[in-house]
Amino acid sequence: MSDSRAASVPGSVESLVDTVAYSIAGCSEHSSRYVADNILVDNPKDQSSRWSGLHEDPHVKQWLLLRLDNPSIIHSITFGKYHKSHPCNMKEFKILIGMGENDMTEVLHASLKDDNAPETFPLRHMKAAGVYAPSRFLKIIPLTAHSSSYHISIWHVALKGVKEPAFMQGATSRYEQYREAAALRHILKHLRTRGLLAPYKALLAASDVQLEHPLVTRLYESIVSHADWSAAEEVIRSSADSGLFDAYLQSSPPRAVWKRLQNSDFGGPHPCRRGGHAMCIDEEAGIIYLFGGFDGQRSLDDFWSYSIADDSWELISEHASLGPGPSARSCHRMIFDSRTGCIYVLGRLTDGDGDADDGMGGAHTRESSADSTSFQDCPGDFWRYHTQGPIAGSWELLSDDTSDAGGPLLLFDHQMVMDSAAQTLYVCGGRVHEGHSSPAKYSGLYSYEVASQKWTLLQPRAPSGVLHSAMWKRYGHCMVFDPSSRCLIIFSGMGDDDHYLSDMYSYEIDTNTATQLYVNFSSSGGPDKNSTQRAVIDPSLQEIYVLCGLTRNRAQPSRTESSTWLYKYEEQPGRWAHILPEASGSNERSMQPRTRYGHQIVYDLRSKTIYLHGGNAGPADDDGHEEADAIAERRLDDLWCMMLKRPEPQEAVRRAKFELRCQQFREMCDAAPAVEALKFLQSQVAEVVDHNTPETDTFSNLLSLLLTRQQQPSRPSPESSSSNAADNDLRDKHQTRIKVFESLLELYPADAKQPSPNLVDMVDWYEQSAHE
Repeated sequence: MSDSRAASVPGSVESLVDTVAYSIAGCSEHSSRYVADNILVDNPKDQSSRWSGLHEDPHVKQWLLLRLDNPSIIHSITFGKYHKSHPCNMKEFKILIGMGENDMTEVLHASLKDDNAPETFPLRHMKAAGVYAPSRFLKIIPLTAHSSSYHISIWHVALKGVKEPAFMQGATSRYEQYREAAALRHILKHLRTRGLLAPYKALLAASDVQLEHPLVTRLYESIVSHADWSAAEEVIRSSADSGLFDAYLQSSPPRAVWKRLQNSDFGGPHPCRRGGHAMCIDEEAGIIYLFGGFDGQRSLDDFWSYSIADDSWELISEHASLGPGPSARSCHRMIFDSRTGCIYVLGRLTDGDGDADDGMGGAHTRESSADSTSFQDCPGDFWRYHTQGPIAGSWELLSDDTSDAGGPLLLFDHQMVMDSAAQTLYVCGGRVHEGHSSPAKYSGLYSYEVASQKWTLLQPRAPSGVLHSAMWKRYGHCMVFDPSSRCLIIFSGMGDDDHYLSDMYSYEIDTNTATQLYVNFSSSGGPDKNSTQRAVIDPSLQEIYVLCGLTRNRAQPSRTESSTWLYKYEEQPGRWAHILPEASGSNERSMQPRTRYGHQIVYDLRSKTIYLHGGNAGPADDDGHEEADAIAERRLDDLWCMMLKRPEPQEAVRRAKFELRCQQFREMCDAAPAVEALKFLQSQVAEVVDHNTPETDTFSNLLSLLLTRQQQPSRPSPESSSSNAADNDLRDKHQTRIKVFESLLELYPADAKQPSPNLVDMVDWYEQSAHE
């Protein structure tokens, strides 16, 4: 489903979602007795209960057209399957919807798995303006089968959506109004762009349609109509002050700004070098807590706090296990409850475990000389530490074995998050500790209610009702919690046979529904497969920040550059962006933490800052003479913070000024004395150039333009030729100003500017679609 984009039905409408009945309106040629009506019935045991296309050639277009019994807003489509894999099973396909057979819009391009589990795909059913798109027809375009040289087969199709008559009447009316306004806006743009201002003004006055934000209209008039460059710059400043550039600035790729904080070189108490430790943050108090880890020789049970304001560490307990508190451990998880000020600790590897190490998603390479401790002797203890109230500073053993209370078995390399508002904790995945058992066993998805101390094993289902076990069969993965949507987002890690994963799931807690967002996000612009990723979330920005570390396997050590990624999830399946480091320079590498694994990160939502500590360093370029195993065991004790630097409003204003002044200079080359144009270039244009961007090349070319224009001789010509040349110059100047204006529209949100598509470009598309 990695190519789909879903728009969820608002809560007030969700209760109206129901099965949508349909009939077959038409289809391309079918094979033998496999007619289109077969897809109306879900009969997975009958191998003839399917539609099968006549042609095996994937280049031949095949299709099925469904007519809905009533106009509906289609929410999802479910494909039933044969009871076992089949070479004819449809793989890649497209879905189009619309009110008419010849007026359809693509809303999904996805692939089916070759198995027996029905698959449900959400369909995009809202326009960008938030208007529902009603449908009377749905077209399925099968593109490929799972096996080449086989006829493509579809076994069963079921639709869900809203069809309630009263709701549909209002939705259809609003949709028609939206279409009418959109058509008028395209016409208005076309007339103004062509300089047909009389009909443009007449249509604008006669309709109740606004083409764009008033400031954008003023910008057009200043640039295109009057060439009033000072007025245009004033409009740009007003637009920035009005917040019209905010969406552009937020969507611009940020830069990572790293800073090294307190460490052993500065003296004072601090945690020793380690990996596989756990951290959490009290954002309100500005305190980061750190517990345990592995120093290369033994597991640790020391407990630390770091004051962000004072940039200093404080040792809370050298040996928490003597408190009493949690025993020495690594590969555990620790979370902070902002509502009660409590810290929860779950899971572990210890020195008695054959696999005790930093936690690298399967690369536990240090083997104990003694036999691994048996599973029966390793109960899964569960601890809580109080930072507030009358018992502040004390540990509390909630359970000496969570499995006895219906919770997970002893596990490690899992993930854990806290819903402070609901006082519920969620634990996902991880490996179950059973010595050297093979194959590996994974924990499930559990919830823990603080008030009742009740564990529940959750069974997430896909929208089709199928159990989504693949979501938690992993370890060394990432999981974050969005409190506003009450969703868990789970991705990455390692699965069976230490196989790296790059899939992603969204789990809606309230509906117990899991949706696969990506089968492979690495092929969709995301980071490479990696089991050492660390992730934090900013729900206010709907962004997840992922730090990728060192990747290693048992057979051959390898190194990958540390990288940072941003995942925006305001729309499913979301989009990935690579975050580059700030500023270039000779010392750029020294101002970034070295690549590592077994590290931990936390996020301060208030200051928008990521904190990173420790971990296990990989092979160092300057230590090539050392043995590889010794290098791999070098732990770190450094502490870093990272903030994302996004463009400021003044940067958008500067860029716009550069575009405006470049155009002003080009026109001065034709009309003003060369000396005046050169002075303007050296003063007014030069002061707004960003020399770290391609603007430098544009600026250099402007001087060449001036020299070229001055060298062109002015020849006397007949009056008619002069008139034609003047008309041509005016048209060229008008089109050039239009291009400058449209380039500046990138700074404005879609609802504040004219439509992006051009009316003339839509003619060919319309004529082509009408004949298909």
